[in-house]
Amino acid sequence: MLDPKTIEAIADELLEAGRSRTPIPRLTARYPDMTMEDSYAVQQLWRRRNEEAGRKLVGRKIGLTSKAMQAATGITEPDYGAIFDDMVLETGCSVAWDQYTHPRVEVELAFVLKKDLAGPGCTIFDVLNATDYVVPALEILDSRIEMEGRTIVDTISDNAAMGAMVIGGNPVKPDAVDLRWVSAILYKNQTVEETGVAAGVLDHPANGVHWLANKIAPHGDGLKAGEIILAGSFTRPLWVYKGDTVHADYGPLGVVTCRFE
Repeated sequence: MLDPKTIEAIADELLEAGRSRTPIPRLTARYPDMTMEDSYAVQQLWRRRNEEAGRKLVGRKIGLTSKAMQAATGITEPDYGAIFDDMVLETGCSVAWDQYTHPRVEVELAFVLKKDLAGPGCTIFDVLNATDYVVPALEILDSRIEMEGRTIVDTISDNAAMGAMVIGGNPVKPDAVDLRWVSAILYKNQTVEETGVAAGVLDHPANGVHWLANKIAPHGDGLKAGEIILAGSFTRPLWVYKGDTVHADYGPLGVVTCRFE
């Protein structure tokens, strides 16, 4: 376990990395004994610093929920991070590519809650009952820690690599469609790069949400009505470059697009 001073130093380094767009050296290379508990402590402090600076927490992201993502990262369990108000973008937006380090894009569903959700013992039925609607979303991954050799400890400390999200398409009530069978075709510059089905996320995208509610319960934390929960990607991450247009077609649920300038 790291001491509080070290945790504070890492959180401050990550804040500066976010401002300067210069990734810091891998934490696990510098602190080989760093645990997942340490990394969540770093993330909590980083989140608190951002909230003190005026950013508003509007939800959470869940990462590494699909076999596709776990294989792409070599990490075998989900993680989570904070979503702030300035991270939520609308479909059709232009995104400043330089604002992110190595941006990558993933295809996801977002759950918008109408009731609070808290563990322990939170189930998929509680999630569906607490969800106002589900909406297509793209996640833009960012990296404030160098990518090479990252472990889950690095990723969690880095707010689960959350950069921003783009919301679009048609919001649907959670019982209006079979959420396991929501599928998407991900295009970059008119070329199909990835396809996926939402059941790739833990067999049902709502499963990640109750996993999260139960995971944060021991810290006295819960999910609140009105929050957006990004449930995890059902495609591999797609590298994007300046000038790229990304278009995700969710069939009956509509499309989400953005362009990197």
